[in-house]
This record gives sequence, C-alpha cells and structure tokens, in this order.
Amino acid sequence: MKDSLVKEFLNMLKKDEIKNEFKSILKPIIDFILYEINPYIYITVILVFMIFIMILAILVILIILLRNKQSLSIIF
Repeated sequence: MKDSLVKEFLNMLKKDEIKNEFKSILKPIIDFILYEINPYIYITVILVFMIFIMILAILVILIILLRNKQSLSIIF
C-alpha cells in the first residue's frame, strides 16, 4: 500500500505541469528567504575578506621578522 502510494506520488511529480506549479508556489518563499539572508551574506563575505587580509599581513610580518633574525644570527 505504502509503496504504491509513494510510486504514484513520484510519478505525479515527474509531470512538467506539476513541476512548474510546485516551482511557482515555492518561488515567493525562496525569494523572501534570500531577501532576508542577503545582508548576512554581505557581512560574511566582508568578514572573510578581512580575515584573509589579516592573515596575509601576519604572514608578511613573520617573513620580515624571520629575515631580520637570520641576518642578526649571521652577524653574531
């Protein structure tokens, strides 16, 4: 009984007009969710970019310090 019901439901979902109707029902919901999430996406992208810049700056500082330390160790 359950298998036949599930198969009928899946067969019904394979029809193009059902797919289009399902998309048209869900489109406003998805648009609203994306509209609400949009500021958080921008904030996340900005934070990731800032973290990348900070890690890059730390790498440059470490390279400079290691070069200075090596040149100091050669002198002494």
